[in-house]
Amino acid sequence: MHFVDADAVKQHVLWSEQAERLANAFWPGPLTLVLPKCGGSIISRLVTAGLDSLAVRMPAHPTARALLSVFDGPVAAPSANRSGQISPTQAGHVVNSLESRVDAVLDGGACEVGVESTIIGLVDKPVLLRPGGVTAEAISEVLGRPIAERKNADVISAPGQLSSHYAPNAGVRLNATEWREGEARLGFGNVECDLNLSRHEDLVEAAARLFDYLHQLDAGDATTIAVSPIPHHGLGVAINDRLSRAAAPRQG
Repeated sequence: MHFVDADAVKQHVLWSEQAERLANAFWPGPLTLVLPKCGGSIISRLVTAGLDSLAVRMPAHPTARALLSVFDGPVAAPSANRSGQISPTQAGHVVNSLESRVDAVLDGGACEVGVESTIIGLVDKPVLLRPGGVTAEAISEVLGRPIAERKNADVISAPGQLSSHYAPNAGVRLNATEWREGEARLGFGNVECDLNLSRHEDLVEAAARLFDYLHQLDAGDATTIAVSPIPHHGLGVAINDRLSRAAAPRQG
């Protein structure tokens, strides 16, 4: 659920000292907290998938905040794309994916962060449920302790945990150190390629460009998108998470 301020959040969940510290450090911003739902909450169990916990967030984008203020209540907001496909970071991506399935698209410009929010479970000890726009290192620093990773990868406890997700129509080949004939080439660093996530190896820049560049390359004729190696630290953790799911065998 998306809220305009923390006071509104506290009406629906069992707030904690850890939640307070993370909210003070990263809200509004790309951090989602999963907390036990309190008994007085009127949030439908359809929103929580029948669970006794609730994922809460305060977005930073002025358009999202204006919408929440005008609506004057929390908003359940799933990703604006067809399930399993490349995430949208621009209004055009939403239109191309959903077409006539929606009546309108509110265009607030391109997403600044580029990858989805980090999801931290606070039902028990802090657990990283999905890497995203706030790094695990930054969260650990605020909490003063390491962040555990979820143990049972077969149980879906948060969005973005399917093994195949964020996937283009083309296949994805990871950690490419050379290019093969006919591939679309997504580079990182000082390499010759079709599109470069960051020639200066800036992971913030790479995250902001990731999904848009996947959309662009997938619109071409190539049946495979080859991707340069991405460092596995900072925002690189979230980037590699998205790429590994994009490259996974399709389900169903």
